[in-house]
Amino acid sequence: MASSSSPQEQYGIEVIENYETTCWGCGLRVMLPTCASVFKCGWCGAITDQNKQKRDQKCFRWRTLRDRCFLSVVTIFMFFVIFGGVWAVYPVVFSVSLLCGILHSILTVLLSIATISSFSLAALTCPGTPPTILWGSYPTVGKGDLENYTYCHYCSKPKAPRAHHCRSCRKCILDMDHHCPFIGNCVGAGNHRSFIAFLISAVLSTIYVSVMAAYSSMHIWPPLNYSVGHINGASSADRAWRFMSEIIAAFLRSALFLSSRGLVLAYLLIASVSLQIGLSILLWQQLSYIYQGKTYLSHLSSPGDNDEEKKDCQNLVRFFGFQYPVTRFLPNFRATPKRHVK
Repeated sequence: MASSSSPQEQYGIEVIENYETTCWGCGLRVMLPTCASVFKCGWCGAITDQNKQKRDQKCFRWRTLRDRCFLSVVTIFMFFVIFGGVWAVYPVVFSVSLLCGILHSILTVLLSIATISSFSLAALTCPGTPPTILWGSYPTVGKGDLENYTYCHYCSKPKAPRAHHCRSCRKCILDMDHHCPFIGNCVGAGNHRSFIAFLISAVLSTIYVSVMAAYSSMHIWPPLNYSVGHINGASSADRAWRFMSEIIAAFLRSALFLSSRGLVLAYLLIASVSLQIGLSILLWQQLSYIYQGKTYLSHLSSPGDNDEEKKDCQNLVRFFGFQYPVTRFLPNFRATPKRHVK
């Protein structure tokens, strides 16, 4: 009985069958091998990934509720720090001198306005909408109009190369860095600068609050001269242990049992130092990504990319919107040529 197999199958040659499909970007028909699930259109440049499918987004309501809770807690905490700090600190500050109280009041107002305004801009500003572009038919889409664009199955429209779909916001965000539940919004091209300004002002504010809380606490604590005088003759280890015990005992007596002002100062000191550490780490991480010319998501997608050409201080300059170099605003000390009088 004669074999019906083809010559390629007899010699063990793999046969690749082609199939016909349609580009989502321009509508042109393309012939692809069966093993090609990802392809790029030769006309419009759109990228099609047939393996990607739309996933369920039933957790959207839970994410929205989470963001609103975080946003409410952060807002209440900021106002508590402002008004609670004024109530607890400024009687001590104004008792020193009137000029000292006025200077600290001006500094408090400036830091409060900077922190609240930058936080509001980061939370309420649109994080960045990708540009709208024509797609779907060959006469409309020109050569390379959709270069490196992909199709977003959630938005049902093209997604720009530097855009990412956020399942919490349910839309594509241009230059998305991350979704921050504390501001209830994504951090993208539209509000990334406001988010960095909020981090800077928050770090400065927490430093100011911690310094003023510690300064005011020292004025309401009981004096330690009596105990310190009795431990001068002890060893260094025993002296340190007794001194710390006296400080802790004085702190507990003044903060927890003597006045509510001391309790508020203790809370402000602990909370401000903790936030200062966390926000400083986050700010340093954000500035390092900006220095590398990346975002957090692009860093995750290409963790092994160590191209030194992308790391430049000009990335920071462009991010903060300085159009001219700093040396342009400095005085020119070059000697002017002298004119010879005939």
